[in-house]
Amino acid sequence: MGLNDSSPGAMRNGRGLSDQWADSVVVRPRTTERHITVHKRLVLGFALSIVTLIIVTAVAVVLSIRFEDCGDRRGAPGEAGPRGSGRSNGSRGDRTGDRGDEESVQPWRNPRLPGSLRPRHYDLRISVYMDNFTFSGEVSVELECLNATRFIVLHADRLEVDRVSVTAEGAGGRPANRPGGGVMRIHRHFPFPANQMYVVALHREMKPMRVYRLNMSFDAAIEDELLGFFRSAYSLHRERRFLAVTQFSPIHARKAFPCFDEPIYKATFSLTLRHDPQYISLSNMPVEASSLSDEDGWVTNRFARTPRMSTYYLAWAVCNFTYRETQTDSGVTIRLYARPDAISSGAGDYALHITKRLLGFYEDYFKVQYSLPKLDLLAVPKHPYAAMENWGLSVFVEQKILLDAEVSSSSYQMELTMVVVHEICHQWFGDLVTPVWWEDVWLKEGFAHFFEYVGTDFLFPKWNMEKQRFLTDVLHEVMLLDGLSSSHPISQEVERATDIDRVFDWIAYKKGAALIRMLANVMGQPLFQKGLNDYLLSHMYSNAARDDLWSKLSQAMHSEGRDINIGEMMDRWTLQMGYPVVTISKNQSEQRPTHYITINQKHFLYGEEARKNLSLQWQIPLTVAVGNQSSVCVEQLIWINNRTETHRIGQMDDDTWLLGNINQTGYFRVNYDLQNWKLLIQQLHSNPQIISVGNRAGLIDDSFNLARAGYLPQGVPLQLIGYLPEETSFLPWHSASRALYQLDKLLDRTDEYRLFSDYVLKQVASRYHQMGWPSNGPGTEGNILQASYQTEELQRELIMLACSFGNKQCHRQAVAYISDWISSNKNRIPPNIRDIVYCTGVSLMDEDVWEFIWMKFHSTNAVSEKKILLEALTCSDNTFLLNRLLNLSLSSDLVPEQDVIDVIIHVGRNPQGRNLAWKYFREKWDILNARYGEALFMNSKLIGGVTEFLNTEKELYELKEFIQSSGVGAGPALPRALEIVEGNVRWHRLHRRQFYQWLRKPPSLG
Repeated sequence: MGLNDSSPGAMRNGRGLSDQWADSVVVRPRTTERHITVHKRLVLGFALSIVTLIIVTAVAVVLSIRFEDCGDRRGAPGEAGPRGSGRSNGSRGDRTGDRGDEESVQPWRNPRLPGSLRPRHYDLRISVYMDNFTFSGEVSVELECLNATRFIVLHADRLEVDRVSVTAEGAGGRPANRPGGGVMRIHRHFPFPANQMYVVALHREMKPMRVYRLNMSFDAAIEDELLGFFRSAYSLHRERRFLAVTQFSPIHARKAFPCFDEPIYKATFSLTLRHDPQYISLSNMPVEASSLSDEDGWVTNRFARTPRMSTYYLAWAVCNFTYRETQTDSGVTIRLYARPDAISSGAGDYALHITKRLLGFYEDYFKVQYSLPKLDLLAVPKHPYAAMENWGLSVFVEQKILLDAEVSSSSYQMELTMVVVHEICHQWFGDLVTPVWWEDVWLKEGFAHFFEYVGTDFLFPKWNMEKQRFLTDVLHEVMLLDGLSSSHPISQEVERATDIDRVFDWIAYKKGAALIRMLANVMGQPLFQKGLNDYLLSHMYSNAARDDLWSKLSQAMHSEGRDINIGEMMDRWTLQMGYPVVTISKNQSEQRPTHYITINQKHFLYGEEARKNLSLQWQIPLTVAVGNQSSVCVEQLIWINNRTETHRIGQMDDDTWLLGNINQTGYFRVNYDLQNWKLLIQQLHSNPQIISVGNRAGLIDDSFNLARAGYLPQGVPLQLIGYLPEETSFLPWHSASRALYQLDKLLDRTDEYRLFSDYVLKQVASRYHQMGWPSNGPGTEGNILQASYQTEELQRELIMLACSFGNKQCHRQAVAYISDWISSNKNRIPPNIRDIVYCTGVSLMDEDVWEFIWMKFHSTNAVSEKKILLEALTCSDNTFLLNRLLNLSLSSDLVPEQDVIDVIIHVGRNPQGRNLAWKYFREKWDILNARYGEALFMNSKLIGGVTEFLNTEKELYELKEFIQSSGVGAGPALPRALEIVEGNVRWHRLHRRQFYQWLRKPPSLG
């Protein structure tokens, strides 16, 4: 295989022995007397030649067999040849250095590409066969040789490679006519599945600074597993229709065509798609030329050449969708493609409208124009993630982009908005400027996640997302994960393809966003924007590493005379795991008791036994304010570099309290001495508005988590939230709600649970009754743009708490709404609280209600309504129904594939379904892992969602047993789950008694 490529030109490029031998045996006239002597010499020479030829042939055969063995051997997981550099920044140069004897190195055994060649352009032609879900392709790759090599090593996974050829190119890409040019003779070509690579071994070396062309043809299946080039289906007028779309990030372009599938290998792409004319095709660029074949009537679309880009955000789709379009002031065409019925109903109009505004916002903010002539948004029924930022062709799962204004809640609209904002940001951070390697994936995901809140504030300033919702949904959320000893730095080295998936987690997304927000606040908005502009302009159409970002931000600071080394500061935050807890206390020294504070930093961890490593320290931008009953002073910035420091601060007396991390701009927790906590609690009870809404939410979150980790007595956070009946803002309630649900899952199966639920209801009751339920008059459904977002969200939060913890009036109202819907067949439940009402109704009412909700789930076409109806089915107290739902979700088409995980997790959240979900998860693990194992978030989400509610010694033992017997291939999710469950069990052992003791007899504020 591979030796059929033997043209005359290639044969003449051997050692020339044939021509030399021909010259030496030219017949010349000889004398008769010398004829016999010459004849004897010729016979002897001929015999020696034969013997020599036999020896050379034997040696060549032996070497060939050894070479083939090298190529065909499949490396065991731990087996590798000499490894290249482990540092991603080396992708630029040190990976392409001299590797010595390449045949002995066997570069295909290294998990990273060798770096001897660089792709400049791909000419890719794909024929798509939707009747049998296969495709065939031809790719022609223009290669620049950087270091002499006989091997072309690139990625290919699950592709049947047919023909391979290599040519040396002359000027302008034409075959070279000089000696040594033209067709390159291939010794052999073979796949190396262990590293998802394909190897082309040549007879002679490719030379540095020369251009070559690799041509390959291949066939593959259009898979049904959500990665690579995969298929999906939907129904229209009871007819089942199919589409095919790509998902290449992070390492799945290799499933669709042979390529250099690492982000550093940017190239331009010319794509041609050929398919049945009943379909349309889309790609990153507009169609440049389209033609119909006279032979079979098939359409061929050739798309315009792309800018330089990485393989992971190349994309194409073949579907029979329709679209709506708009255009920006600068002439960029924006189209939203979706199912024809979704387009005709206007479900895509909202996303189309905000995308147009967002392109203008980002162009203005970054001072860099959007780079492509068009941007398509594609809504697909099935996708492994919420969305994918393919340059010029962003793909969204329908639930994250289609909005039905009549039935969608404000929270659904907010979530959809933020997904769109996130993906549009990626057109700059990720597509225009791409991380060098996956260890710095936070450079794109952290920025996109941060700008979800900044961009949403641009669209809806009254939502106040960056200053408020960011705290509870990003900062508080990720600190739960990053306080575990199983956490990791946001920059972490990865080499193997199997390791790349683990960098796509909430640490990269949410911690990345939180650190960027902290840095933006330290720098100030104008300098932060200037640094980002320089960074984007310097690295556009190329790659960048974190040091490139630090350099540009530092330059922006220096331009204003501010001497802060951003790299030195931020390396502590990005290269170390976790975060500090900063303890602030009044100086007890008698000499200067009223002007000085002592500040201490320690690595915050939930597990007390894990706090033995005291070596981690951070450069902390700590803002501090002092206040009393009537006022608070201006904040002061203090840089903390050492473990313990003393700092001068404003005048204080016995009634003055200290407050750190103003508006929670820093990524750390703040603790105080107990007397200061007492003063802060008194302040919240007497006049909470003195403390900002962000810090009220922060005090709630910090106090509950400090208590859970053993830094504070259990009664401190419970006493603190006693002020909530006076709280009028959404954010502190949301922060408290999140903390209370964390406790609820620890306590909901304990004998004294009523003590806890009654305490929560006591805090909720007065504000709940004051706020009431939303009206559902004509014209109010879904019209949240004009409504007060904060008021609606507070009302929703209070109803959710009241119904969840057993408020009888809340239960009666929910049951009345469901009964009215069933009897009238008109859904008069306000969209903003439908999920709460559905769940409460299903949990309290009989099996007929469950069947009614099941029927409505199948009959509705609104994707947002489908989602909450499905979740409501998991709220039943009937274990038979829960078991039925679990089995239907995995074994039938009745539940969409991407929703199966949510069904299992939500059953596990139901105290009546916890054991069922845990048992089902273990029994079906092999099926679930096979289906979702390669999808970045899905396995991690499933494992975390099912196990986070386990809190008994028995369940901990079962988890350990499961990990030992079946936990292969789950990455870091299972060790993290184990640590969380161990923490749950430890909390019961150490703190539950004290917790309930406080509830039985809460002390007065005194």
